Parts: sequence; C-alpha cells; structure tokens
Amino acid sequence: MAAPRSILVLHGYSQNAAIFSKRIGALRKQCGKSVDFVFLDGPIVLQPVDLFGASSSNETSTEGRLAELGASEAGATDDPALKPRGWYKANHDKTKAIGLEDSLVLLRETLKERKFDGVFGFSQGACMAAFLAALLERPEVYPPFLVDGKPPHPPFQFCVSVAGFKIVDPLSEVVFKTSYDTPTLHVIGKTDIIVTPERSQSLLDVSTHKRVEEHDGGHFVPSKTNWRKFLAAYLKDPLGEVASPSPISAPPSGTATPITPDLSV
Repeated sequence: MAAPRSILVLHGYSQNAAIFSKRIGALRKQCGKSVDFVFLDGPIVLQPVDLFGASSSNETSTEGRLAELGASEAGATDDPALKPRGWYKANHDKTKAIGLEDSLVLLRETLKERKFDGVFGFSQGACMAAFLAALLERPEVYPPFLVDGKPPHPPFQFCVSVAGFKIVDPLSEVVFKTSYDTPTLHVIGKTDIIVTPERSQSLLDVSTHKRVEEHDGGHFVPSKTNWRKFLAAYLKDPLGEVASPSPISAPPSGTATPITPDLSV
C-alpha cells in the first residue's frame, strides 16, 4: 500500500488550523488515509480591529464579521485554540504585508522538520501557499529562509490555491520575479466578491504551470460531492489526468460569499 501523501495546509484570514480542518472535514473524509493533512496555525493572532475595514458598518459585531470571513467558530468561545489568526496584515496603503517575515520563520522551521509532497491553501493561506512554492524554487533570494545556507525543504510537487491571489509586498516581487513553475491548481468561485477576478488574475499571471477550475459559489472551498471527489483525486495524483468536476444544478455548497471590506484576506 502506497504511503499517504503529506500536504501542508494553510488556513484563511481570521481562521486557524482547527477551524479550517473542520471546514474541509468532508474533503478529509473523502481522502481517507491516502492523504495526511498537516494544518498549521498562522503566527499572527488577530484582534477585533483587524477584522474591520473602513467600509465596514459600525453596527456589525465582531461575531458577525467572523461569520462573514468564514470563522464563526472563533467568536463562539474564549478557547485559545480557536483564536482568529492570519499570516500577515496589510498596511494602510496595502503595499506591505506586515508580519510576513514572522510567518516565513514559522514555515521554515516546519519545513525543515518534515517533508511534504505539496501545499494546500485557502484565501490568504492560498497566497502563502503559492508564495512558499515559489520561494522553495529560488530560496537564495531570501537568505533568512535558508538553514545553514541550504534550503529547508525541496520544491513542492504541487500547490492547491483556493481563492488565492498574489501577496502585495516588495518581497513578493523578488520571490515571484516573473513567474513560478510549481504545478498549481487554482480553484476560483464565480461569485466570490472578496477575491475578485482581478485579484485572482494577479496570481494566475505568475503561475506558469497552472490548472484553473471554477465553481458556481463564492468565497469557500467547494464541498459538493463532485468537488470532493475531484479534489481528493487531484491530491492523490496531482500530475495525472484528473477529470474536471462535472457541473450540477444544485445550489452552491458552503457559505454564501459576504460583502466585506478588502482586508488582508
């Protein structure tokens, strides 16, 4: 029996490892023992002010905003394990990813301890997944990422980016340069208001070996049966001939896309 594929999983903005693990529980069940999902917490613990933008209604509660961002669990308890987290926060002008360096330290330490076949990310986690894939191709461009002058991990075999976009930061321009080569599955919601087509395109433009699949919903990981089967098959054989998920007429799965400010998601 083949060893399970090991996949590093990076959650979205305001989620965390426990919340995102629950959110893709149906996919994990579909994969069974063939895939080992390793969920990592972003190092930045978010405060209520981090969840709101200038265009947010003052009447919206923290719990309501967390629900909109796909992390309602974080507002239901004081459990430290359910704190809303992120991989970075955008500065006021959205030209700098504050905290990105801290996330890269965490990822470097994680990668040097074990090997992963690929990386799977959602929203801001998808940004980090693609960024990490690109950085592992050219780790020398960011010396602090090296361990004793060597890469902490070989390049990933594949990357899955759900609702991803390109990080806006000077380091991002250095790492991506003009493109990156890691085979990447880009999953895009046709009615995603948070990650608009223009934002999605920013990552597609630098992805050389890309596969793009669209679902009819918004800002979430699609979980209908056809999508679960497709994603499970892809994760087991990312370079194989995996048929696209067949469109079906049922309502979109997951949570409807909220109209939220352009945060760091």
